Amino acid sequence: MTSKAERFLVAAVLATVPLAGIAQNFPERPIRLILGVATGGGQDTIARAMAPRLSKALGAYVIVDNRPGAGGGIGAELAKQATPDGYTLLMISSSNVIHPILYEASYDVRRDFSPVGQMVTQPYILAVTPSLPVKSVAELISYAKSHPGKLNFSSAGSGSLTHLAAELFKEQAQIEVVHVPYKGSGAAYPDLIAGRIQAGFLTMVSAQPHVRANRLRALAVSSAKRVSSAPTVPTVAEAGLPGYAVTQWYGVLAPAQTPRAIVNKLNKAIVGVIEDSEMSKHLASDGAEASGSTPQGFAAHLKSEHERWSRIIDRSGLRKIK
Repeated sequence: MTSKAERFLVAAVLATVPLAGIAQNFPERPIRLILGVATGGGQDTIARAMAPRLSKALGAYVIVDNRPGAGGGIGAELAKQATPDGYTLLMISSSNVIHPILYEASYDVRRDFSPVGQMVTQPYILAVTPSLPVKSVAELISYAKSHPGKLNFSSAGSGSLTHLAAELFKEQAQIEVVHVPYKGSGAAYPDLIAGRIQAGFLTMVSAQPHVRANRLRALAVSSAKRVSSAPTVPTVAEAGLPGYAVTQWYGVLAPAQTPRAIVNKLNKAIVGVIEDSEMSKHLASDGAEASGSTPQGFAAHLKSEHERWSRIIDRSGLRKIK
């Protein structure tokens, strides 16, 4: 593993090379895109759809390397320690911002990395079991208020964005509900469909087949605006809880001290790929949409997300775990 001293030495050497030359010659070998999640999930699916297109745009293979574990910490630590030359990148989601707030972590996405750019946003569907006698967000809130502590909601795990999306909903609606964490969103479906759990914020791609088959009832999407893959489903805000908005997002980081010229070249390629019409159609089929940003814009987004979820976690009573 590369030591911190070696990383700074490499960065110092790179700093003496003209930036235009660095960008012009980069990349000259394959690029590793590390994911701190297992294969098969939403982040992995998007990464694998993007990798061949990004390989073509950059003229070098982009290899997806899944390193799951420790809430994304294993992959993040590996990328953090990599040489800052653009050949090791880290794909992250909001979970990589939230996890270090809740748990002791060896990394901080704002401190230990150079932001390359945001890529994709993806809302959740607020869905309920069909046996629950509600057909709108307003009715769900009314039901919860008349049955305090009797309504259960699922999540992909304590501290996950699906958990915090529900905590924010609970806070803004001023209702009392019970959180039931699962080991991933998919694990909750049997209980949701059977009615043992009443509600949950679910990923678009996994929930929509159940909604279409009437095994679940979609009440709203969590984003600030409606999504093209479910145009008849209102947002939470317009359906009864003004101001509510939560979206999952994905972006790319490089190790700290990566030369700005390389970061800019990577950003241009990534934004070009995700905003391509073919890729946009692929994203839309999963309920996602391109949200390319500049490195500076992504840095501001990371800061804003950290501040927002820190406040919500503090208000929810969740405590940092060592």
